[in-house]
Order: sequence, then C-alpha cells, then structure tokens
Amino acid sequence: MNDHDYSVDTLAIRAGGLRSPFNEHSEALFATVSFVHESAEMAAKRFTGEEPGYIYSRFTNPTVDMFERRLAAMEGAEAAIATSTGMAAISTLAMTLCSAGDHIVTSGSVFGSTLNVFGAPVMGKFGVTCEVVNSTGLDAWAKAIRPGTKLVFLETPSNPMADVFDIAAIAEMARKVGATFAVDNCFCTPVLQRPLALGADVVIHSASKHLDGQGRVMGGAIVGTKEMCRERVYNFLRTTGASLAPFNAWVILKGMETLPIRMRAHSENALALAEWLAAHPKVANVNYPFLASHPSVALAKRQQSGGGAVLSFNVKGGKTEAWKVVDAVKIMSITGNLGDVKTTITHPATTTNQLPPHAQQQLAAQTAGTIQLDNRLLKQLRESGLQVEDLAAGFPELGGKIL
Repeated sequence: MNDHDYSVDTLAIRAGGLRSPFNEHSEALFATVSFVHESAEMAAKRFTGEEPGYIYSRFTNPTVDMFERRLAAMEGAEAAIATSTGMAAISTLAMTLCSAGDHIVTSGSVFGSTLNVFGAPVMGKFGVTCEVVNSTGLDAWAKAIRPGTKLVFLETPSNPMADVFDIAAIAEMARKVGATFAVDNCFCTPVLQRPLALGADVVIHSASKHLDGQGRVMGGAIVGTKEMCRERVYNFLRTTGASLAPFNAWVILKGMETLPIRMRAHSENALALAEWLAAHPKVANVNYPFLASHPSVALAKRQQSGGGAVLSFNVKGGKTEAWKVVDAVKIMSITGNLGDVKTTITHPATTTNQLPPHAQQQLAAQTAGTIQLDNRLLKQLRESGLQVEDLAAGFPELGGKIL
C-alpha cells in the first residue's frame, strides 16, 4: 500500500503489516532470539548486509519491523528504529550524533530525565555541553543555537507544563547551523501532530505511553530519514543493544490500532476538564494547549489538530495543598505513567520530574503546586462527572463542591 494515499486512521491499522507463509490476518509475534540460514554463505551475506534477511532479534525481527514501519508511515517518515524505552531513544540519538566538544540545545521544560541525559550526569561525561533554554521565545532559541550545535531537542507540548514551541521556526534555526532538530511527539502522537511535516529532522516516541495505550509494556522509537535511522542509529543500536522486545512490539502494534479514536476522545475530555479547573478558586492556573487562556493557543492550533490527553494545574498553597488534592482522589490512579485508558494524577516536582540539585534551576517554571493529569479515554466527564467529583474531593474547604 502507498502510505500517502491513506489517512492516519487507516495507517494505524494497516500500515507496515508483514505476513508469514501461513497468511495470518493479525500481525504475528515472532518470539525468537535468532533466525536460521540455509547455508554458511547466506549467513555471511546477511551479517554483512549484502543480502536482506533477519539475523538476531537484538537488531532484526519481523514483529519489531512491523512496528517500525507502521509508526514511520503514521509520522510521514522514511523509516523508524525501535528502542527498549523512550529514554533509550533519546540517549541513543544523543550518543549517535554527538562527540566530545559538541553542543546540545534543549528546552528547560522537557522531561526531567531528558535533562539528565543531555547534562552532566551522562553526555557531560563525554565532553558534550548542553545549553538549556527556559523560554518558548524565538529570540532565546536563536541566541542558543550556534555553529557547533549538533542536536536541538524539545518536547511540544512539554511535560508537564504544556509549553508549546514553534516547530517550523526552530527547525529553520537548526538547519542554518547544520544541527539535527528532534521533537518528542509523545504527548500528541502522529494523530494530532506531525513534526516532520513542520520541518523537524527526527521524531522521538515513548511507545510506553499513548502508542500502547494501556500501560502494559515499555518501548520507544526514533523516526526520520533512512540515512538517519537505518544507517547511523541502527549501527549504534546494533552494538549497544537497547532494543525493543518482539513481544512489546506486538502489544504496541495492537494498541496503535485504536490510537486515533483514543487521542481524539482524550483531547475532548481534557479540554472540558481544563475549563472546569480554570474556573476553580483554589487553582492558580491551568496548563493545556487548547485552553483559551494558554499563551500559545494560536500556535498550538496551527501545529496540532487536538490538545492531547495531558494537562497540569497549579494549586494555590504550593506542595502541601497539591498533595492534599492528590491524596483525596478515589478513582484516579496516583502513578508516574501517562497515556493509559485510566486517568492518572501525579505531583511531578517530587516524582517524575524530580531533578538533582545541579539541574533544579532549569525547571524554575515548575512550581511546587503543580499537579499533572492524564485523563481517561471515556467521555465520563460530561456524562457522569466522575472526574470532576474525584477532583472536587481534593478541595475540602469547598465541601467537595462541584463548581
């Protein structure tokens, strides 16, 4: 099938499929470590790349191949490389591209572990410097990106503050100095946003989140050109081994079939919840890209077809009051994952986005009162008010009143 002829809804179900001689309808799980060759000559040619064929599941497997092909098609890319986790994708990309003396530019609002990879704990040990931009303003990015910058990396929307960045404008800045521009598309997925079409060179995914959709398995991916994925990243990953397990790839493939339906329902539900929170007297502000009060709502609507599943909000009174809200919920799950069909709630500053002392100043925008919500798939907010009731219990001074 020609991927350009089909919508993302069809690609999520049909793209990348491979059939064995048994002609199975559902994608098969190839749970094997290695593959058999007909002769010593065939084995030698496959190991050198002279002849196509599967060799060893650390770097070639049909089920993983199907996942890579489907995700690449949905992102409008030439290729994809699967990794064991989203963080494995980020660290693999950085190590593939950067050497001692090189320079990384990233946003201060990226996921906390990403800052650790790019900074002193990981890449800093190899002589790579990282400059953090604590602004969505283009002037700040233009100042940071310079000759010698090898990688420009951001999340949009960001985790957990929902900052929105101008992909096209920053892509042009990176292109002028020959830097690779990578966008983490975890929050939107290709259903709501396609960064490559806006000028990005690489898209990063944590497949553990929305792509799986039920919080079952870990996975990640690097998406881009064939040269980037099948040569540069592949050669690094083949040796270092942060590969996706075939079983995980199979589970994620099944999850991707419902991704378009889920992301649109998530977006509708999240916006309604954000609007309710924005009107609450104990909430200082709400961070959600499609909320009318978001400072970059116009940009978000140009780049995205929906706001996504995740929002954050600041509770007046800081950490103490924020923890009270988190502890009071009865239905939402207090957990660090997102992208699940179950609504989750967390306090990022003390959990998922906790940073060591050297990096804490890079998250100045994240206050102690910030709570992150990943809303559930079903439209229960409008139909029964369960999410609102659950959150309202966190504000006992209002008697649990639903506003």
